[in-house]
Amino acid sequence: MKKKIGFIGCGKMGGAIIGGILSAKFTDSNSIMASEYSAESAEKKSKELGIKVITDNKELVRNSDIIVIATKPNIVRDVLSEISSELSSEKLLVSIAAGVTIETIEEHIPDNINIIRVMPNTPALVGEGMFGITSSKQTTSEELNYIKDMLSTLGKCIILPENQMDIVTAISGSGPAFFYKVIHEMALAGEKLGMDYQNAILLAAQTAIGSAKMLMTSDKTPVELINSVATKGGCTEVGVSYMNEANSEEFFFNVIKKTTDKARDLGKK
Repeated sequence: MKKKIGFIGCGKMGGAIIGGILSAKFTDSNSIMASEYSAESAEKKSKELGIKVITDNKELVRNSDIIVIATKPNIVRDVLSEISSELSSEKLLVSIAAGVTIETIEEHIPDNINIIRVMPNTPALVGEGMFGITSSKQTTSEELNYIKDMLSTLGKCIILPENQMDIVTAISGSGPAFFYKVIHEMALAGEKLGMDYQNAILLAAQTAIGSAKMLMTSDKTPVELINSVATKGGCTEVGVSYMNEANSEEFFFNVIKKTTDKARDLGKK
């Protein structure tokens, strides 16, 4: 029997997941429902996504086999408290809220609910998402694989222990912003040297796409690929050497560490 999937919240990320699984024909529009905070927003999202969107979270839970919490992290606890009475052991609860741990979720719902926690990222909007997935101890492999298959319609998924989820948040959840900043600043450098900014953006962005694709389809490590480009005495070697002298490894470690720490703090609030 086809599972009914309900999304509490269908903003950018929730909407991207809904659109992706519909486009991939993972399920159909009759098997998906969503809820929004106002009638106006619900009507707008219903037209945009082509699904039923309501304003009653409890009704959504009653009519869903899988409930996806796709709200901002700061209201997850309130939402869980609201829907707690409608949850049962036959339902699977999935959260895509950054920093909100399984333990925190369990504090607000009945004891017998299976939980899957997901960390998505915004490239899911263009079918190139990256998802980290973890689950509560009692969650079945069938349930875990169902959610993995669903999200794989929007990119790639990996299953990890929960103590690594805040690192996932830093590397892939926040990572797009870091790559945008690198692309922007490479393009700014090109502009300062006399190139049109838009041409420099195209050069930097397409090079990022091509480099990522080469890495993903190659059996070589990043270091091996660096060495294949940075031939001895060449211009690339000069740039790589400067990055090494500037200790870019420590810089990126600190970026990821600070972001990971912030993700952990979100879970405590």
